[in-house]
Amino acid sequence: MNTFLFSLLKPHTTSEPTKLLLHHHHQWRGIAKVRLKWVKNRSLDHIIDTETDLKAACLLKDAIKRSPTGFLTAKSFADWQKLLGLTVPVLRFMRRYPTLFQEFPHARYASLPCFKLTDTALLLDSQEQSIHQTHESDTVERLCRVLMMTKSKTIPLQSLYPLKWDLGLPDGFEKVLVPKYPDCFRIIKASNGIGCLKVIQWPKEYAVSELQRSKEGGDLGDEYRQFKRGQTVLAFPMNFPKGYGGQKKVRVWMEEFQKLPYISPYEDSRHIDPNSDLMEKRVVGVLHELLSLTLHKKTKRNYLRSLREELNLPHKFTRIFTRYPGIFYLSLKCKTTTVALREGYQRGKLVNWHPLTRVREKFYHVMRTGLLYRSKGVHLLSPQEILLNSVESESGPEESEEDEVGTGDECYEDEMSNLDSEGSDED
Repeated sequence: MNTFLFSLLKPHTTSEPTKLLLHHHHQWRGIAKVRLKWVKNRSLDHIIDTETDLKAACLLKDAIKRSPTGFLTAKSFADWQKLLGLTVPVLRFMRRYPTLFQEFPHARYASLPCFKLTDTALLLDSQEQSIHQTHESDTVERLCRVLMMTKSKTIPLQSLYPLKWDLGLPDGFEKVLVPKYPDCFRIIKASNGIGCLKVIQWPKEYAVSELQRSKEGGDLGDEYRQFKRGQTVLAFPMNFPKGYGGQKKVRVWMEEFQKLPYISPYEDSRHIDPNSDLMEKRVVGVLHELLSLTLHKKTKRNYLRSLREELNLPHKFTRIFTRYPGIFYLSLKCKTTTVALREGYQRGKLVNWHPLTRVREKFYHVMRTGLLYRSKGVHLLSPQEILLNSVESESGPEESEEDEVGTGDECYEDEMSNLDSEGSDED
């Protein structure tokens, strides 16, 4: 059922500047351990809340398209609520949005509701497919880079399917995209018989992290050139919750952390002491890079958990998110755990928009229109009228990004401890 719904060599060596820095800092374990209270971010929570419904609607749209009949019955999706991340039954969810899903009775069983895509949904889907085609090279690069971060340069397909929407992969990517690039990818079978996607080539230009790319040009070019010569280290952008930036202990802690050598997520990390601060910074870099490769700069914690061993992450890696609140934001909205990259958003808005996120924004506008007009004869509106009359995007409160301080890290640490325990996967 997961597959139905949610249908990434050459050894890489450590760069010379990094080798020199590792020589001096390899065993450094002197960073102070600072405990911070959790701060709730209403803007990011609102985005996660609304995009949970958007993602569910998009996945249902793809499922209807894949159906040989061109529609889904209420019985067929009755048990999909948890898989879609919804807090309401799927039937109620689909009835909320008549601009996307058109309900009609089954030909043989009049009491069985069925749903097909509206003309508006089909129009938006055609725009989405056009973007997938025109930006295919971007998708291939993103997929290659995710694979290149893993130890074996291979990821099980069952671990990629849940990330399909976050990474902007086309529906059925393993059948429609992978075969078109035999020089880049190959589907293989692991020893346990599970299908995996393996990267074949190692494009040197891909093995540059988003943090490195952000420093290459403009006013930061000198900093990046010094880094390439081994004369400095790269610093992660920090956006602390209100009040943290002014705390001396936090400033000292982050200054020590930023001075540690930056280890590219595409470099071999097996030579690094797993208990060192250097490895912790490398883990931060891997998680930063993976979130940077997602279209909305966020994903569910459990999707990352399925890649933990391949990415060489510690067992309880959720603690990295809570230890570095200036880089990551951990949300418990929608009965799940989502991690977002703080620098990806400003005042409740996505900073860098991929063309697919623009289409998804239209998709959400259409959903909202259906919610507002469903009692006013929405079926009388044409697709063009629905798109023109779509409500403005609700991006959440454009206030301070830091809104509410939690009851204390003891309470939140208990939450995180429960989330980190084995068998707690809720997604």
